[in-house]
Amino acid sequence: MINLDYQSRTPIYEQIIQEIERYVALGILKPKDQIMPVREMATTLGINPNTVKKAYTELENRGVITSVSTKGTFITDDISKVINSKIQDKIKEIKKSISELEKLGLTREEILKKI
Repeated sequence: MINLDYQSRTPIYEQIIQEIERYVALGILKPKDQIMPVREMATTLGINPNTVKKAYTELENRGVITSVSTKGTFITDDISKVINSKIQDKIKEIKKSISELEKLGLTREEILKKI
């Protein structure tokens, strides 16, 4: 379910984070869905369990997943944070791109027309 690009400059753990956040934002992973345990995910992807653990720790810090002792790891109940965070990230990217296009001499009207 998780697609990794081993040739990418993006670290593997960050790719795992991005994929899980994307699946949550798209509604593929829903609140309270259980995700694979660290070792199973590592085996499935053919990577070191520490890499998966690092990704899961960051996802938990971001509020995307929650770990329940002896039960497993689950998508958090409040996915609105995840969706809003992804929206804000994309808006920042768009603003940066618009700024770069303006530096090249385009007006906002021209940018909008081209889009």
